[in-house]
Amino acid sequence: MKKSVLREYAKLIVRCGINVQKGQEVMVYADLDQPEFVAMVVEEAYKAKASKVIVEWNYQPLQKIHVRHQSLKTLGTLAKWQIERRQHMVDTVPARIHLISEDPDGLKGINMKKLAKSRQMIYPIIKPFSDALEGKQQWCIAAVPGPAWAKKLFPNDRKSVAMEKLWKAILDTSRVGENSVKNWDEHNKNIHDRCAYLNSLGITELHYTADNGTDLTVGMIPEAQFCGGQEISRQGIAFNPNIPTEECFISPMRGKAEGVVYSTKPLSYNGQIIDKFCLHFENGKVVKATAEVGEELLKTMVSMDEGAAYLGECALVPQESPINQTGMLFYNTLFDENAVCHLALGMGFADTIRDHHSKTLEECKALGVNDSMIHEDFMIGCDTMNIDAKTADGKIVPIFRNGTWAF
Repeated sequence: MKKSVLREYAKLIVRCGINVQKGQEVMVYADLDQPEFVAMVVEEAYKAKASKVIVEWNYQPLQKIHVRHQSLKTLGTLAKWQIERRQHMVDTVPARIHLISEDPDGLKGINMKKLAKSRQMIYPIIKPFSDALEGKQQWCIAAVPGPAWAKKLFPNDRKSVAMEKLWKAILDTSRVGENSVKNWDEHNKNIHDRCAYLNSLGITELHYTADNGTDLTVGMIPEAQFCGGQEISRQGIAFNPNIPTEECFISPMRGKAEGVVYSTKPLSYNGQIIDKFCLHFENGKVVKATAEVGEELLKTMVSMDEGAAYLGECALVPQESPINQTGMLFYNTLFDENAVCHLALGMGFADTIRDHHSKTLEECKALGVNDSMIHEDFMIGCDTMNIDAKTADGKIVPIFRNGTWAF
């Protein structure tokens, strides 16, 4: 891929993604697959007047070694310096960039029970720091190719060809070109206009149906609103948390979901695949979870904590999404969730509550936003999906017909 195009992508992530402010610290989290591109991102952040850019590297084989050899007590404990680092982030509010490229099967064979238990042990320690940063940070998740990921998508191509094809798919769906920022301004306006229409309806329930057996009704929080595209932090800074993005999303009312929903794409969870799964909800909670692939992993996911079995997000994405139009299954949630409609188990978004900047996190949760240590999106959209909205005045308004917008 031409360096000039990659430079444009790096600039988009820094300027339109996190919109780094003069004197702000920036954290970059990346796998070892694209060090040259990470260097471009770091340089662009400094050009945008970042005061300091810190890069943290991840390597899946190393993670597997740690989980194999460390005791559960060690895995589930944070050192003093790790706690102090989180306090530093609360004090300085750095912008965060996550560059994902991991192998969808990269953690296959890991001791998932041990890993899950260690995360459950750590979560109460890190939660106060995460809560303190809620809504304050700018953050952006974007993608770069990794060789294992590329070969997963293009198994019959040489590694170099597969990498180039994946670069093209990432850049095209991320609207990278000569006018990247203008493209994103127009795209954000379109998403915001659709959200405005949805919010004008006074939706109290969404009813999902499809010919695969999905028949699910989800209740809405009266104070919640659909969001999407560009967001505004509590500091008043505009940023785009996902590049790419196609969704209009909302956090539903915890405890208000009845029925059954079937997945329509595989889910890569903790470096392993869950596929062809089905979730049954009663009183908002998953009461039955089955899968043809990765059923035990699915059950582990929905039992991570009390909130993991409840919905945290309902997201609307039409079948004509540019990501879906590629015809590719990315085995990566950032892309696959933006191909079709999806739901998420676990943590809801406080910033979907109207006037959330004037409310505390606890006040948003009290209104019905779910709380959990996980937030896992899974895809449910298909070309036979219909979605109807029930409104506060008792009307039934079509939102989706045959997998796309009904308005």
